[in-house]
Amino acid sequence: MKDFSCEIIEHIAVLSKTEGQGCSYTTEINLISFNGNSPKYDIRKWQHVKGGEPKMLKGIALDEKEFEALKTALR
Repeated sequence: MKDFSCEIIEHIAVLSKTEGQGCSYTTEINLISFNGNSPKYDIRKWQHVKGGEPKMLKGIALDEKEFEALKTALR
């Protein structure tokens, strides 16, 4: 199995936040580079545990063209 890496290039927005037992969850839009590739707009849930690194949960990554189409559709 190949190594996986991601780098958050830009935090764009937190869409929602939910508190749980010992952790919280956020839904965020970020610009992320996966495995050193060109950054994509990423809409995903994150789990935040006190004292730990955020854990990436399910989401979707969109390239620039897809993101622009989504913005147009939402208008």
